[in-house]
Amino acid sequence: MTKTTAGLDIQPLSEVIGAEVNGIDLSEPLDSDTVAAITDAWHEHIVLLFRDQEIDADQQIAFAENFGDVGVRSRPAERRPEGADYNASIMLVSNVKKNGEYIGSLPDGEMWFHHDMCYDKAPHKGTFLYAMELPSKGGNTLFANMYSAYEKLSENTKERILGKRALQIYDFATRETVDISDDISKYKHEVQPVTITHPVTGRRALYVNPLITARIEDMPDSDSRTMLDELFAFANDKSIAYEHVWKKGDLMMWDNWCSCHARTDFSASERRMLRRCTVKGQQLYE
Repeated sequence: MTKTTAGLDIQPLSEVIGAEVNGIDLSEPLDSDTVAAITDAWHEHIVLLFRDQEIDADQQIAFAENFGDVGVRSRPAERRPEGADYNASIMLVSNVKKNGEYIGSLPDGEMWFHHDMCYDKAPHKGTFLYAMELPSKGGNTLFANMYSAYEKLSENTKERILGKRALQIYDFATRETVDISDDISKYKHEVQPVTITHPVTGRRALYVNPLITARIEDMPDSDSRTMLDELFAFANDKSIAYEHVWKKGDLMMWDNWCSCHARTDFSASERRMLRRCTVKGQQLYE
């Protein structure tokens, strides 16, 4: 059985980013008209929410495949948790343990704003995250509209960052910025434009973030830090963000090229488990 666009109801989650899509069962195959309607809504709203879904990993991957080739996890085998379950396309975002070892990644605590896979030469376009177990409070996800982050910059700042490139680098073992005074060859890293033109919408987006962006290339360290601090101000701008309070059965898909996301803190004593996959992207250009 396939779903048609006639049953879809799309309601904004906020004035600046996000929409809830109703009237669809993601466990079922989708027809081409429905996929086209979801794709258009995705490009318009950046983040889409589907409530009350009951899907397994295969069904989640099948849904993601409507929007591109499913990505492969970036963490190398030797740096995965000892007891973690492994699927090339699925990552568990979880603090649940098995035999004393985490079964997933990114287990506890707050996470700063970041773009998924921005340290890859061809950053993945979309992330699909499904909620299975949740704490009683906290562990919310904040989404920032990076089109708006760019648009709110002064004209002077836009001129100063024109043509600039930044080092994106990530250590899978921590949730803090990498110390780049160390040998960075052991970490996933790539140099990306500070601003990018979205390959589909043609809109300009700011493409730096507090967790993974380490420096502006070809600038003295002090000048790079000053510029990044100015650009990172978006992370405290609630006018361009939406905070999602998860419910079991939520699936959210977001565009990594024009959004940043962060996680609020939650109690390490409560279980949290979400299932993640991505769709591949391409090299990004200013």
